[in-house]
Amino acid sequence: MIPKNDSDEPIRVIIADDHVLYRAGVKTALSAKKDIKVIAEADNGMHLLNMLKNIATDVILLDIQMPVMDGITTLPEVKKLYPNIKIIMLTMMDDHSMITKLMELGANSYLTKTSDSEIIYEAIKTCYEQEYYFNSLTNKALLTNLKQRNFVTPQKLMQQEAQLNDKETLILKLMCEEKSTKEIADIVDLSPRTVEAIRDKLKVKTGAKSTAGLIMYAVKHKILDEEM
Repeated sequence: MIPKNDSDEPIRVIIADDHVLYRAGVKTALSAKKDIKVIAEADNGMHLLNMLKNIATDVILLDIQMPVMDGITTLPEVKKLYPNIKIIMLTMMDDHSMITKLMELGANSYLTKTSDSEIIYEAIKTCYEQEYYFNSLTNKALLTNLKQRNFVTPQKLMQQEAQLNDKETLILKLMCEEKSTKEIADIVDLSPRTVEAIRDKLKVKTGAKSTAGLIMYAVKHKILDEEM
């Protein structure tokens, strides 16, 4: 079993992308960060999977379009074999349906390859520490795409409609509006820690495994349309 990273050690990152110059650019930019270390590079999904047999890693930057084995095919394979590894998908496309599909497959974030190095750094840190990194791109994609196709959420992410009280419903709506934990805490007049506890309780009640699952739940059960 691959050991989990010690909190005092830098976050171990692998870049999987077939563009050598892009890998080099990201690696150089991240090399300035003391709490992150790029430990390996792969040029396709098969290469990555072979690497992971021998290299312990925490976060993978995974390009969608690669030869031999692309990122879409690689993502569920990595998640099945190494569920604790966080995966940030990289692409040139701002494609809402693609983002939704990848989040359903287990991606922890989705960035365009035009994202600057600070955004990539923030995404790596946030995914490692909090499991998911949501930005306006991922949130908008989840909300708009799920509404457009009247999305039926996979059973593993969803239970039947949960009984939520007014406070829980309001917090869920605010999460869907991209409010941060602190912003939600200020609006509902609770401490950030209490808001986090209610968010965790919402996951238990709805059967959602992640913030993405909660957003899906809110859309499916038309919570965003309800008047408070």
